Amino acid sequence: MAALADRVRGSGRIAAGLLLNLLVSICIVFLNKWIYVHYGFPNMSLTLVHFVVTWLGLYVCQKLDMFAPKSLPPSKLLLLALSFCGFVVFTNLSLQNNTIGTYQLAKAMTTPVIIVIQTFCYKKTFSTKIQLTLIPITVGVILNSYYDVKFNFLGTVFAALGVFVTSLYQVWVGAKQHELQVNSMQLLYYQAPMSSAMLLVAVPFFEPVFAEGGIFGPWSVSALLMVLLSGVIAFMVNLSIYWIIGNTSPVTYNMFGHFKFCITLFGGYVLFKDPLSINQGLGMLCTLFGILAYTHFKLSEQEGSKSKLVQRP
Repeated sequence: MAALADRVRGSGRIAAGLLLNLLVSICIVFLNKWIYVHYGFPNMSLTLVHFVVTWLGLYVCQKLDMFAPKSLPPSKLLLLALSFCGFVVFTNLSLQNNTIGTYQLAKAMTTPVIIVIQTFCYKKTFSTKIQLTLIPITVGVILNSYYDVKFNFLGTVFAALGVFVTSLYQVWVGAKQHELQVNSMQLLYYQAPMSSAMLLVAVPFFEPVFAEGGIFGPWSVSALLMVLLSGVIAFMVNLSIYWIIGNTSPVTYNMFGHFKFCITLFGGYVLFKDPLSINQGLGMLCTLFGILAYTHFKLSEQEGSKSKLVQRP
């Protein structure tokens, strides 16, 4: 009975963790879009708030012994911190200048770009099945963008830059974790304050600081509360992702990610009344099919590799 009760409690904790991640992951997209549309809060300043709150949250986590910080040389993290700034800023600019559907689908292009980077820069090889899944992903994104009635060139540029820098960041994170022998929270703990410092220097060159529309400008209490809430939720997204992967498996996280992808697309059209044509819908289905196929083949290959290692004498 005690073992059964432990399993039930364990399942309950996992379900609660998945639900929390679902809520905060969807909420951060809609909340940021709301802040851009209704308050016009500057993009880089909002990103700076996210970084500072994330670092403070991680500081509290390490004080609560949720992870042990590891001393890392700043020179090893410089490019990573810079790419972290770039990927969050450009991704948020994509959200600000595109519909939620186009923003969400553009993010799906991260997988093909990562594969291209790893193939040409790191000489990594991928199976034909994996390579073929990139076709529906890419075709779906192109279809959606082409038939998006709110299509704009600037939004496309920001989406493309966001995808490229995000892909670089993800490749470098994996390389740095292996090189420095740290987990994602240990890496982010040192990376977040460095990225905050970089943005603190950059913000005055691109956005007002104390004038109207600046981070320290005359904002309403509701706007400031929304921005602070956005920072807290951004931290909770990072924390919940780490917890899910640590307490379930990459399979669970990936499958759950597809569910969030669909909910976010649907919610964007319901909440922000973005127009959706039949061709856009086909593009979304095409991209979703490619993502599901990629995940299936990738996880099958990983399981196959594990089986061979276990069978090896």
